[in-house]
Amino acid sequence: MINALNRDTSWRDRPHKSSTVVVKPFVRKKRLRGTIPSSNSKVTSLRHYVQEARWGFKLELLKTLVQRELESRYKGSVLGNLWPLLTQLSQLLIYTYVFSIVLQVRLELSGVPANNFAYGLWLFAGLVPWFAFTNGLCQAASAVVSQTNLVKKVVFPLSLLPLVPVCAAFVESTLGLMILVIFVAIFTQQFHTTLLLMPLFCLPQLLLTSGLGYLAAALTVFLRDIPQTLNVVLNLWFYLTPIVYPVSTIPEGFRSWIFWLNPLAALAEVYRDAIIVGQIQHWGEWATAGIVASIVFLGGLWSYRKLRPGFADVL
Repeated sequence: MINALNRDTSWRDRPHKSSTVVVKPFVRKKRLRGTIPSSNSKVTSLRHYVQEARWGFKLELLKTLVQRELESRYKGSVLGNLWPLLTQLSQLLIYTYVFSIVLQVRLELSGVPANNFAYGLWLFAGLVPWFAFTNGLCQAASAVVSQTNLVKKVVFPLSLLPLVPVCAAFVESTLGLMILVIFVAIFTQQFHTTLLLMPLFCLPQLLLTSGLGYLAAALTVFLRDIPQTLNVVLNLWFYLTPIVYPVSTIPEGFRSWIFWLNPLAALAEVYRDAIIVGQIQHWGEWATAGIVASIVFLGGLWSYRKLRPGFADVL
């Protein structure tokens, strides 16, 4: 037992190999270009989802506000939403009498007889976008100052305020547009397929009205004379636009400048091409109006966002 308890010390006499430790330098692996970590991808997808939900909420809110605006505008009246159409028809009769009967203005349109009724249809096709533009712009100018509680006391997307009257005026104009299409179909005994392009022609109109509406709404907060000034400017603008008179009466050297400086002139022409003529003859003018309207919209929206932080302090 004593021998069993003794430790074996023979290992001391055995040759042994020296062990070495190899230290490898730490090399950082390069991340492949274009790859996104899983955590960042989750954040990005969540942010994208929130952004889409926010835009969806704004569109639904805008739709609700436009419906409420249209319902409350003529609430309690007997004729209700027919009043905008009656206003347009009354002005149509006045302009037709003055320019077609008194001043003897005549049109030269292919496939359309030259009489007073044809002139009235031609005139109404130009008045429809003009009424939508002027009504939307004048009401958008007071959109912010008339909603003081939303600006100061409630967390609300203020960018929607000028768009509500613009969209409401556009919806009202569609009623007059439908009446015009019916009269033209009865008068010409045909239905033009170019009417399918009307949504494309309405886009520059909405951009132009919204851009100027943003600018007017922002400036009205700081200068309350803007709505009254707009009424004067729009009266002059109306007679500078070939709506009650043909564009052929303008000297040919100035026509291109008219379309660049006045997009509504181009919009009136493409409206008439699509509704009455049945052939689009002013694609270039429409493209010009689209470029100018886009610039005006971006400039108006930029000005509105720059001045928006000071709204609550002034109101």
